[in-house]
This record gives sequence, C-alpha cells and structure tokens, in this order.
Amino acid sequence: MNKQLVCGDIGGTKTILHAAEINNGMVRELFTHRYDNHKFATFSEILQDFLNRTRNTNRLLSACFAVAGPVVAQQAQLTNLPWQISSSDISAEFSIPSVKLINDFEAAALGIESLSPSDMATLQTGKSLAQSMRVVLGAGTGMGVAWLTWLKDRYSPIPTEAGHMDFAPTSALQIELLEMLLNKFDHVSVERLLSGSGLTNIFKFLQMSSTTVSNLAPIDLEEDCGATITTLAFTHQHPIAIKSINLFAEIYGAYAGNLALTGLTRGGVFIAGGIAPKILSILKLGGFMQAFHDKGRFSQLMHEFPVYIITNPEVGLLGARQEAHRLLNG
Repeated sequence: MNKQLVCGDIGGTKTILHAAEINNGMVRELFTHRYDNHKFATFSEILQDFLNRTRNTNRLLSACFAVAGPVVAQQAQLTNLPWQISSSDISAEFSIPSVKLINDFEAAALGIESLSPSDMATLQTGKSLAQSMRVVLGAGTGMGVAWLTWLKDRYSPIPTEAGHMDFAPTSALQIELLEMLLNKFDHVSVERLLSGSGLTNIFKFLQMSSTTVSNLAPIDLEEDCGATITTLAFTHQHPIAIKSINLFAEIYGAYAGNLALTGLTRGGVFIAGGIAPKILSILKLGGFMQAFHDKGRFSQLMHEFPVYIITNPEVGLLGARQEAHRLLNG
C-alpha cells in the first residue's frame, strides 16, 4: 500500500503545507497549499483545512513541521505568533502515527541537499571543503540560524537561536543606530536589525538621522514594513529606502561573517529567508561581502568561505519533507 506524508513550513507570517505519496521508495507530490497565519487562531485549524482538501488521509503515516521558534521536548512556542504546537497533540488529534517538529532553520539546513545550482546565487566561490561545517542563516519575519555538521555519512543540523545574540555595530553610523534602538528595546538583538521589522527600524532611524539630507516628507511606517521599503527603493528609487537597504546589507554581511568565522564554515555560508532574494541586486553590489570580509587579521581567511544566496523559497519545506520521509523509514 502507498504511504502518505505531510510536511509544512510554519513561519511568522505564512504556513505552507505539502502532501506527498511514497511508492516503492519514490516520492510523488500530491498537494501543496499556502495559508496566511493571521486568518487562523491555531495551527490545528490550518492542518484540519489542509487534510480536508487532501484525499486518502487514512494512509497518512508521518508528518514533519518546521516551526519558526525553538522546539523543546517536541513542543514549540512560535516566536512571532501566539501559537503553541505539540507533536503529541497533533498525532492524537489527527491520528498520525509519527509526528515531528523541527526548527524552521533546521529544516532549511536539511533542505540544502535537495537544492539544484539554479536554486542558489553565488556571492563568493571560496574554497569549499567536503564534509566541513556549514551555516544557514536568513532574515524574514525574524532571523534564523542553524549549523550543519558532518556526522557518519551525512550532514546533521544543529538548530540555534543565534538571531537573538547582541547586535554589534561596526561603524559610527551603526553605533548611532544602536543608541536609538536602546531607547526603544531593553535588548538590541541582531533580529532587531535583520528582519522585516529590522529594515523598518533602519529606515525610521535614517529618516531622523542628521547624516541624512533629504527634502522628502517623512513616511510614517508600521512596525514591520520591510516589503514597503523594498518597493520604495526598487520601484520608486526613494533615496532613504535605498540607503536603508544598503545599510541592512552591510549589517547582514558583517553578521554572516561572524557566523562563518565562529564555525569555520568551509562547507559554505547559505543565506536563506524571504528578504535576501528580493534584494539580491543590492547584496551583489559589494557592501555585503565587504562587511563579510572585514575581520581584521582574519580578513584573508574570509575569502575562503563559499557564500550563497538561496533563491528557492521552499528550502524549509524540502527539509521538512526529507525528515518526514525519514520518519516513514523508521
């Protein structure tokens, strides 16, 4: 009998669910659907709707869900949503024998092996070494990070909450930015800069900064208007929006370089998340890589790490499907 699995990528803004069928070891895609999270009170409501749309759920044997937040004892509290999810509760409610929750960037890390060259843009070829440490990071609703280390015969992911480490400014302008944010937040993490709301924080700071010369009327933005700022920059050539994205890219590059140096990631630095593909042209200009390289006595070493932008938005879903498939195989 054919076996079915369900996998999902549960982010701070959207959820993508996917059903597949396994027959003689071959995976056949059945159905994929995207949901806007704000329209649902719980994840169970989304999963129930999805299963109602999917046929033959009596053959559903495994499920894996990538969650935007820490997973502890197979329970998750989403960082940017008031949802609590438990694998045992899902298993009981929907009669799925094997259910697993993983961190969303753990899933993205797993999904790298399923990517083709066309799913990535290369910022630096570097000198890749087989079976060496990798890191996956990405700005979206929040900032996610996971390591990949070689164990036995494959890469194994190590989830982290490194997006919540302290923001480290690298210029006088960034020090001013930090000082502004310290008046707003008790703790200024990397995520306060490298996320949709982070880009908004940068834009608001530059509008108020004495270093910004502009005759434009100030724009009043909500807390998370990253998409609006990218539209202002690329469609309307708004000078402060352009400057905001360039500063965002510099901070992004410096942070990615810190992680590369921390893990000696000769297996590659992989930039995921929803923002990077949308500002790819800015990331290629040089500010990102210049900040990545700028590590003092170790600047030369930084040229040896491969750096890629993941352009496939479903990398997390691919990783969750891979894990759901592994559950089927015991």
